[in-house]
Amino acid sequence: MRDYKLHIVALFGLMVLSGCTGSDASPRSGTQAGAATGAIAGSIIGYHSGSNRHKGRNAIAGGLIGAVAGGALGAAIDEGNRQPAQTGGWQ
Repeated sequence: MRDYKLHIVALFGLMVLSGCTGSDASPRSGTQAGAATGAIAGSIIGYHSGSNRHKGRNAIAGGLIGAVAGGALGAAIDEGNRQPAQTGGWQ
């Protein structure tokens, strides 16, 4: 039952954080959404990997790695979406 509580809290956190990115067309919205999604996914994966003694530490490490990786991926997508608009777009 304890594992289900972690999943429920993580999914709730993902919904709350993804709602914060909204549709305001912020230049960093993909970066923020990627970091939030990566942090939650990384902490779930980290929690379930490794020994039972270090589940908390694994979840924190996985969350940090996931946030960095997700933020970098989101920033790359944001940059790719921004370039055609700056150069006149596709004709």
